[in-house]
Amino acid sequence: MAEAVETLDGWYCLHDFRTINWAEWKKAGSDVRKEAMEELKNLYAQWDEIDENKNGSYGVYSIVGQKADLLFMHLRPAMDELNELETAFNKTKFAEFTEPVYSYVSVVEMSTYMAKDKDPETDPAIQSRLKPILPKGWEYVCFYPMDKRREVHDNWYSLPMEERSRLMYEHGMTGRKYAGKVRQIVTGSIGFDDWEWGVTLFAKDVLQFKKLVYEMRFDEVSARFAEFGSFYIGKRKTYEDIVPLLEV
Repeated sequence: MAEAVETLDGWYCLHDFRTINWAEWKKAGSDVRKEAMEELKNLYAQWDEIDENKNGSYGVYSIVGQKADLLFMHLRPAMDELNELETAFNKTKFAEFTEPVYSYVSVVEMSTYMAKDKDPETDPAIQSRLKPILPKGWEYVCFYPMDKRREVHDNWYSLPMEERSRLMYEHGMTGRKYAGKVRQIVTGSIGFDDWEWGVTLFAKDVLQFKKLVYEMRFDEVSARFAEFGSFYIGKRKTYEDIVPLLEV
């Protein structure tokens, strides 16, 4: 039996994708829309405070395409906190004009492949990866879920650990070529959601997502073993950014 790799686990993560019911939003009176925007503004303020105190992190993104209109991405130390903030959002007037279209529940994960000879409790680089603050200056986001194949001849889970370690190291070398261009958060979702991992990328130039993902497809670990779900692309929106977006 192949040996299971241990993982280092950090903050829990929720990707909450919503569409806006534009017809109902337009029909609502100005007083109702004002109330909804004030509640959304208060949520932003609460999320900003948590972000500043490094007790979690968040980002709100406008999604391009028809899969969703908005992504609310949250990171928290406990799963219960994600449940609480999701419920708090659903109770707002603004949420009445949105419809959930997709969500992803996971936990920030780092395999011990990538943490050899380091103390995860004291190493600042590992801690920053396990408890990431979403980068505000990197305004574009790309999210996709993925699995490792379990086919007869290409079964990731039947490979020896040494082989998996080699493949992941080579994969990581491709990613390092995009240092300074793309940042990445990998979250594990086995037992939490329908896919095994979620990958969230951040960039200042949206085209870098295409270049990175394309090049990584040629790595053996992707070419033989990777299965991908839907891709979502968006741009970060502060409260000041989202006000004109919602004007009617």
